[in-house]
Amino acid sequence: MKSWISFLMPVDEYKEKRMLYFFAEGGILLFLSLVLMMIGNKYFSLDVEFILLSAIILFILYVFARYIVAGIEYTEVATEMAYKKELRVILVKSSTFLVGYTLLYLLFVGIPSSQSDWINLIGVSLCVSIVMFLINYISLKRSYNKNKELL
Repeated sequence: MKSWISFLMPVDEYKEKRMLYFFAEGGILLFLSLVLMMIGNKYFSLDVEFILLSAIILFILYVFARYIVAGIEYTEVATEMAYKKELRVILVKSSTFLVGYTLLYLLFVGIPSSQSDWINLIGVSLCVSIVMFLINYISLKRSYNKNKELL
């Protein structure tokens, strides 16, 4: 079925169906969180920007987390050799991001002038690359275990 949301959906039919479930669950959570915040606004003075931003973040994080934990990202990883190969790819991607982000920061912002600026640059780039690695690793591990069971 074609819809305006089709460009966001994967080509694989199984992944598409699962993603639709995730979006629907996220939409219900979004609705419930807005209702709760509307009720809570009568008792607490909540800022409109805070309410809207937190609801949007809740929806995005929920859909993203469900997709990662579902184990549907790496459908072709079923053997230990394919798992190790994909793990190396994830490690290279994370390392490339770390180096690339640092170089682009130095190119566009300039060389940090103080020690705290260097710590901030290294800390942010290292934290983001570690989170990126962990997200991909969790998804790979779940996919591998799920695909291994199907064999």
